[in-house]
Amino acid sequence: MMYDDLNDKRVVVTGGASGIGLATARRFVKESCRVVILDRNQEALNQAQSEHSNFAGGIRADVSSPDEVEAAFEEIDHIMGGIDILVSNAGISVRKPFANIDYDQWSEVMRVNLDGMYLCSKAAIDRMKTQRSGVILFTASTSGIGASPLYADYSASKAALINLAKTIAVEYAPWLRVNAICPGYVLTPMQKAEYTAEMLAEVNASIPMRRRRRGPWPTSTPSFSSCCRAPSIVLRRIPNSLASLSPPGIAPRHVPRISSPRRCSVTCSMEDSMRKIDIKIIYRKTGVVVEV
Repeated sequence: MMYDDLNDKRVVVTGGASGIGLATARRFVKESCRVVILDRNQEALNQAQSEHSNFAGGIRADVSSPDEVEAAFEEIDHIMGGIDILVSNAGISVRKPFANIDYDQWSEVMRVNLDGMYLCSKAAIDRMKTQRSGVILFTASTSGIGASPLYADYSASKAALINLAKTIAVEYAPWLRVNAICPGYVLTPMQKAEYTAEMLAEVNASIPMRRRRRGPWPTSTPSFSSCCRAPSIVLRRIPNSLASLSPPGIAPRHVPRISSPRRCSVTCSMEDSMRKIDIKIIYRKTGVVVEV
C-alpha cells in the first residue's frame, strides 16, 4: 500500500546504507519522499548511493559523535531545507556472554544504540518544532522487551530506547509522533557478521517456525507509522516480528468483538518467533493506545 500524503516528505534514515535502514530508505523513496541516508561506513554508503541514485543524499556520520551529528544535520538542512521524518535506526551488537563484556564494549554499544538515538532525535526535534509537525521512528528490538542471552548490553540499550521513545512522545504530543519499532530476528549484514552457519542453524532450531525472517524487510510498518492514517494512534512499541513472520509464523489466539469504539479494551495473545506476546488495545475518544 502506498500513502499519498508522504509525497515529498523529507526523510532521514540513520544506519541507512545496509540492512533494515537501507530497506526502509528505499521504501520511503517509493513513497515519493526525499531521503537522505546517514552511515558511518563510507564504503557501504558509496555502494548504496551508486545502486540507488534517487536518494537525495548520503552523509558519512558516526551517530555517537555529537560533532558529527551536528555537522550531518547542518548538511541535511542544506540538501532538503529541514526534516519531516527521522528514522533513527543505526545500531550495533556484539554477541558475548555477560561476564566477558568489558566496559569498552558496553560503552560503545550504549554510545551508538542509545546516545546516537538521543543525539539524532534532539537534532531532528530542534528543526521540527519550528514547523510544529514531525515523526520520529526508533528501531528498537524485541530484545528490549524480553531477555536475549549473550546480548546483555544490546538488550539493555534497546529497553532504554523504548522508554526514551515513550518519554519524548509524552513531552512533545500532540504535534510530534514518536514510535519504537521492535524487529525480531532479521538476517541483516550485522547478524551475518556475528553468526557462523552452525550458529544460525542452532538459533533457527530454537524458533517455532525453524527460521529467521526471510525475504525483504517489512517496510510497510515505518511508512504507515509516518502517514496521515496514523496520527490518532500512539504506538508505544511495535513488535514488528509479529508482522514479519506472518504468514505463517503468527496467529491471533482470540480477538473479542468490539461493541463500542468509544471506550473499551481488547486483549489478545499472539506468538512471534521466540515468545508469546500479549497485546492490549485500548480504544479511547482521543485515539488508540497499543500496549505490549
